[in-house]
Amino acid sequence: MEWVETTGDTLEEAKNLALDQLGVAEDDAEFEIVEEPRPGLFGRTRGEARVRARVRPTTPRGKTERRDRNGRGERSDRGERRDGNRDRNGRDGNRDRKPRNESRSRDEAPRPPREKVDVDPAAVGAAAADFLNGLVSAFGTTGQVSVNREGEEIEVRVDGTELGLLVGPGGGTLLAIQDLTRVASQRRLGDQDTRLRVDIAGYRERRRAALGRFAEKVAEEVKATGSARRLEPMNSADRKIVHDTLIEFEGVTTRSEGEDPKRRVVVEPASA
Repeated sequence: MEWVETTGDTLEEAKNLALDQLGVAEDDAEFEIVEEPRPGLFGRTRGEARVRARVRPTTPRGKTERRDRNGRGERSDRGERRDGNRDRNGRDGNRDRKPRNESRSRDEAPRPPREKVDVDPAAVGAAAADFLNGLVSAFGTTGQVSVNREGEEIEVRVDGTELGLLVGPGGGTLLAIQDLTRVASQRRLGDQDTRLRVDIAGYRERRRAALGRFAEKVAEEVKATGSARRLEPMNSADRKIVHDTLIEFEGVTTRSEGEDPKRRVVVEPASA
């Protein structure tokens, strides 16, 4: 299976673009991280995230991969050598064996990547809105779904009351719903160009404002004490809010450390 290479502002964005090109879910793909954004001066990030991805191979291993280094056959739990079809006493070992399932011996060819097609962004927005309308009804709540589009950027909003269940603690359910919406609209239609985002009850704007205030408070403490501060692990969207908020904040710089899902932002004094 051929590899595809994609770039984005974050690793998560680059991986999502790769999944769109391959037309598979994340569990059916494997990734290689080629490049990560690097922290620059005053919290700015340099470069971009670049990943290589392909459909995860499903072809069974060949016989040579199942043999040991010396080319000898496999050994049983007792350390006895299995030589051909005969046991240690020279008797035919096939006599009492049941025939293998024929389907197991067939090579399973991986699915080819989906061909790129031109998709009307309006159709993507309509499909996303239909999916969210159905989801809101399934949750037993009421809400109004609207689509706002600027070029290749699509935001689908759900407004109403008692929508907290669709947001979840820390916006975790919202992020899962966004992934499902992308599958139901972009990947189903074969869209690889638009960027779709879902917001519910204005959560993203409130989250951005709250994280911005928190980041500025932490920056003031770091500047006053001269000691770095490691924040709690965050998803890539929240980390970006912190980086963006402090990009022009004098006296401190930010960077990310660790691996998802425990990747976190570090706020530290800027070097003189």
